[in-house]
Amino acid sequence: MNLKFLYFVIFMLCLGQNLRAQYVEKEEEEKITTLYPEAVFDSIQAKKALALGKGKITGVAFTKTAPLAPRIYADNMKIMLFPVTPYFEAWYKLRNSKENLRKRRYVYMSDAAFRYRLEAISNSVGKFTFPDMKPGKYFLTGNMSWSSTGSYNEHTGTSYGSYGTQADHYEKRYYTQNHEERLEKFVEVKTDGEIVEVKLK
Repeated sequence: MNLKFLYFVIFMLCLGQNLRAQYVEKEEEEKITTLYPEAVFDSIQAKKALALGKGKITGVAFTKTAPLAPRIYADNMKIMLFPVTPYFEAWYKLRNSKENLRKRRYVYMSDAAFRYRLEAISNSVGKFTFPDMKPGKYFLTGNMSWSSTGSYNEHTGTSYGSYGTQADHYEKRYYTQNHEERLEKFVEVKTDGEIVEVKLK
């Protein structure tokens, strides 16, 4: 066996051993912080805010991929309605804090506060209704799932002619991309019996 080749094999074996070092640095785990509002939740206040009235909140939930693009309607989406209480305002302010968003801090409501809500399901064209609403301020929210499709030309090879010419060959490929979007809006029923129409987008 050639002596230089033998040295090369020994060197490569040693290099492989070096890749299996005694001390391997662990990957850093993502630090997740959970926060709750410091405000005290008043269940009596929330219950009164959701008492029956004569008004109605109705609307349509949708999104767009671009300003002039057609609407994508929220089909069979659950929409939650929360009364805007001092506790809710504290939660919303905390959740939308730029510092908390930057540091990936997750802000939650208390279980007691989350229970005081109403729910509606949209139809296939995104329409929904909350009947029997009394005057007050409310917050609507829902997570909308939708998908988009597209295509691209994938290079599959090159052929060469007898006179030095060449031709690239492509094949059309299709893909589907899933999206998740949070739709939110503040709504106010000003008078008892008022019908408020909203666009949840």
